[in-house]
Amino acid sequence: METPPRRHGAKESADFVRARLQVMIRNGSLPSDGRLPTERALSETMGVGRRAVRGALESLLADGLIWRKQGKGTFAGQAPDKTQVLAAEIVGETNLAEIMDARLCIEPTLAAMAARHALPADIERMRNLARRTVEASDPESIELWDGALHRLIARTANNKPLFTAFSMIDEIRSNERWRGLRSKARSLETLMVSDVEHHAVINQIEAGNPEGAEAAMRSHLTTLAYNLKRILTP
Repeated sequence: METPPRRHGAKESADFVRARLQVMIRNGSLPSDGRLPTERALSETMGVGRRAVRGALESLLADGLIWRKQGKGTFAGQAPDKTQVLAAEIVGETNLAEIMDARLCIEPTLAAMAARHALPADIERMRNLARRTVEASDPESIELWDGALHRLIARTANNKPLFTAFSMIDEIRSNERWRGLRSKARSLETLMVSDVEHHAVINQIEAGNPEGAEAAMRSHLTTLAYNLKRILTP
């Protein structure tokens, strides 16, 4: 791979590295275990300083797109847990309607809890992820940022049992079959509607309004369920 010229400015360099890493995460060019190259290797390959690489990795870590294991390195996606094993067993025994019902039971409650715990930095990250979702240019990128936004809201709720339940559902819906169905149901119009709904949820969380956040998330998921049902109905 040709080494690009060294970029000037810490923020410009970090943004460059972040963009390159996002492509690596999306297109499956990483090893099967999802491990990213070391900071040194990324610095040399991309022609930027270690500080820029570190900044890009911290940003991706904050967005929930990578995780770290002490002594092992940095990996794409979420840290593995027991929910992944259970989700793998359930994925062939469930259907889209059940998945959406489960989301409607859990995610509105998580949004309400997030409204009680969110800090200004959390809100800023939520808005950033919502913006990246609507600006994404391909289905894989949309899935990447949309999923990161919903995970951040769930994590901000600060409730481990409910977050574990959410994680299992999120693992199931990451199955290639379900991703394909969501892609078919998505259009420019539905993406714009989702953007409005995402910001409605975030606004209620920022306002510290649990009831409003719960209602906004329920409305958003109901819209998603309707769009998915529409493409599945003969």
